[in-house]
Amino acid sequence: MKDQLGNLFKLASTPKRIVSLVPSQTELLVDLGLESSLVGITKFCVHPEELRNTKVIVGGTKQVHLDEIRGLKPDVILCNKEENTEEMVKELKSIAPVHISDVHTFEDALELIKMYGEMFSAAQKAQHLIEGIQKEKQQFSKFLKERPRYKVAYLIWKKPWMVVAKQTFIDEMLSLNNFENSFKDFERYPEIELAEIGERHPDVILLSSEPYPFKEDHQQDLEAIFPKTKIVLVDGEYFSWYGSRLLKAFDYFRKLHQNHLD
Repeated sequence: MKDQLGNLFKLASTPKRIVSLVPSQTELLVDLGLESSLVGITKFCVHPEELRNTKVIVGGTKQVHLDEIRGLKPDVILCNKEENTEEMVKELKSIAPVHISDVHTFEDALELIKMYGEMFSAAQKAQHLIEGIQKEKQQFSKFLKERPRYKVAYLIWKKPWMVVAKQTFIDEMLSLNNFENSFKDFERYPEIELAEIGERHPDVILLSSEPYPFKEDHQQDLEAIFPKTKIVLVDGEYFSWYGSRLLKAFDYFRKLHQNHLD
């Protein structure tokens, strides 16, 4: 069996004890009916909310308690190339087989759902989820046909200011919203000066709720700096969480356009 980086790993049978170190992947497992197989999660695995009361918290996404994970005796550990560090993954491989996801595009996200369906004997549920997401995407694409295209800057951090650029899943979600990324000539998550945003003249500045928790006061501050630019607070989970979150994302995007961009 291969993960999304093409790494080979072996599983003796369908894993019954899973450690998930990526919040969106944890949510996906639950929606595939695998909650009972989850034994360890991160402190950032907040969906579903009650999960942190019933599962062992093994740390965050960048630092984990290896002894705790070892004590859980997992059959497989689920990681992500962007979320988890290379050093961490090397250490985890001494405990159990590690599956690494690498999601940059919509198709990558669907591929991961299919992989999990096959790996965890939940292929039928995975296929049903994939079909549901594809249907939502099609309906959203029809909704966008008669709507204008906006140039946007998507902010994810303050001190230093950081934006989303190409080669990211968020950039893919911006594209699916018919948005043009103002920083498409950069890669990943570059640090910038606010003046650079002004120089690129975006129609809209999107302030994400994560990883930096932008609030209304930040919105007001930027409105004073960029009075001619629309500033919108957005739920970052719908732009950055792949997996089953995509089933709800397109309805959120539709309301975003209707409520803030009309």
